[in-house]
Amino acid sequence: MKKLIKVVVVDDSAFMRKAISTMLQKDPEIEVAAVARNGMEGLDMVRKHDPDVVTLDIEMPVMDGLTALKHIMMEMPRPVIMVSSLTTEGGEATLKAMEYGAVDFIPKQLSKVSLDIVKIEQELQSKVKTVVRNKGRLAGKARKSKPRVAREVSRIIQAKPKGKVIRDIVAVGVSTGGPPAVQKVLCELPRDFPASILIAQHMPGAFTGPFAKRLNEASFLSVKEAEDHDQLKPGWVYVAPGGKHLSLNPGTSRIELTVSTKPEEAIYKPSANVLLSSAANGLGHRTIGVILTGMGSDGLLGAKDLKAKRGLVLAQSEETCVVYGMPRAVIEEGLADQVVNIDDMAQAITNLLYQVSV
Repeated sequence: MKKLIKVVVVDDSAFMRKAISTMLQKDPEIEVAAVARNGMEGLDMVRKHDPDVVTLDIEMPVMDGLTALKHIMMEMPRPVIMVSSLTTEGGEATLKAMEYGAVDFIPKQLSKVSLDIVKIEQELQSKVKTVVRNKGRLAGKARKSKPRVAREVSRIIQAKPKGKVIRDIVAVGVSTGGPPAVQKVLCELPRDFPASILIAQHMPGAFTGPFAKRLNEASFLSVKEAEDHDQLKPGWVYVAPGGKHLSLNPGTSRIELTVSTKPEEAIYKPSANVLLSSAANGLGHRTIGVILTGMGSDGLLGAKDLKAKRGLVLAQSEETCVVYGMPRAVIEEGLADQVVNIDDMAQAITNLLYQVSV
């Protein structure tokens, strides 16, 4: 008989404890081993039941979720999924949690009279099963300290090899486990980085503003949440707003961004496919596509378009991904020019910007 995935649910709301437990246990592969009303009780339940996964609310009495998360990661590291309110404050707290070792989040867009709960049931079950499959890699990552800011990084890439810049667009697709990975890459890039970076991170609308702000404060680059008609500048990073797509519109003398909900039928908003395909169609050979950690295969179709237009594609290595879904899809299709550890990604991107002199 197949071993069930054990989960401990920690939330101060009786409704949420019941709702999350019910959603999880509808999957025959998942068992809720225990529930807890606050972080202190949650730690006791984790010690007692040794679950495979913990779902953890952020705002709780006695001990809040961030404090409990720190204790879990120091004492008994394992995958933790945060239950996050879809507000700016919730986004900031969730990003902190991911720096402390949480692997993902589910939206707390629920109330006692809300029916939205059914919308996240499948997503929650899928995330729990996915992070358990990656449990070995996640446990090692949990013991690492949170990502450092640029001024603390010992090896900032020197962005001036011999040769001229022949690629000046970096388009990044990323999902589960993305914020710490993106922060690590950006913090190793220098002030004079000669390209523009565009990021499609699967994230709710209330989170992408705080995400951009956090990256701006941590790195030497200028980072902003992208706006319609923004003009690309080297050394700037543009984060696609949650719930909208980011695409490029090359003009005769400048490149403008379009922020839009179209195509409406896209599964993810923002979509890595939309970003990479627009870069391919307008700027092909000038573009480096970068596919980082994440569930699913978003970015695969965009990578195909990019390769067809003489662009380059980098994919994060399996051993350094939180979830090896998006990179695997690209690698298995033979689209990756290089497969790169996250520790080496900033250098790999920088090297490909230049035409090396012989």
